[in-house]
Amino acid sequence: MATPLVEKQPIRRAGLFPLLRDDLRCVFERDPAARNLLEVLTTYPGVHALLAHRFAHRLWRWKWRYPARVLSALARLFTGIDIHPGARIGRRLFIDHGMGVVIGETAEIGDDCTLYHGVTLGGTSWNPGKRHPTLEDGVMVGAGAKILGPVTIGRGARVGANAVVIEDVAPSMTVVGIPGRVVLPPERRRITPHGIDLDHHLMPDPVGKAIQCLMERIGHLEAQVAAAGIPAQAPEADCSTCLEASPAFCGGAASTAQSPRKSS
Repeated sequence: MATPLVEKQPIRRAGLFPLLRDDLRCVFERDPAARNLLEVLTTYPGVHALLAHRFAHRLWRWKWRYPARVLSALARLFTGIDIHPGARIGRRLFIDHGMGVVIGETAEIGDDCTLYHGVTLGGTSWNPGKRHPTLEDGVMVGAGAKILGPVTIGRGARVGANAVVIEDVAPSMTVVGIPGRVVLPPERRRITPHGIDLDHHLMPDPVGKAIQCLMERIGHLEAQVAAAGIPAQAPEADCSTCLEASPAFCGGAASTAQSPRKSS
């Protein structure tokens, strides 16, 4: 049975160094390639970007806006990860690989979240105020996913690679596709011992599933027609898709033998 996520404590300002210690520890929990502390400190751009953001966010809160933006820009230059100093980030965020990650000014990220490379937490409005997403605790966002606007991704939800999410997502649900669609209920998910679902490469295919259901329905209807003694009418010629794909595709070989095509 999966270990539940740590219950959220009453909101309080955590010290900077306890935050940094948690940020380093979570790398070893979620990345099997992490071997030692020196390697993580010197070669993980996600850790570097988050470290810079912790300092930049403090400057932002102290109204030192320009130094905060300069530090953020330097972090983006060296890591390829763009985190606005105004973004609010909780404990134990893990940014894996990280290249191309963008986190907007009013974005909020809870504890124990995981972001992969190419993720965008973007806005959809030019108006001031809340315009970026909120990720509750334990959210996993796959590579290349885009979460746009002031939407809320519920606790423990996961967003599949390259999905585009523009609406709220309920807790513990999985979203894939463009636009994002909920496809996998919590009881069918596999959770790691740390309470985080990392199998974002095993996303179901809603379109493929729909086509499979249609094929099964057609087969059932054809069986009913055959049982009723109604002769099936063969097509006059193969469809162009079958002929282009393979002579044996969709029964093309058999029908081609029965209905040879006219020579031009």
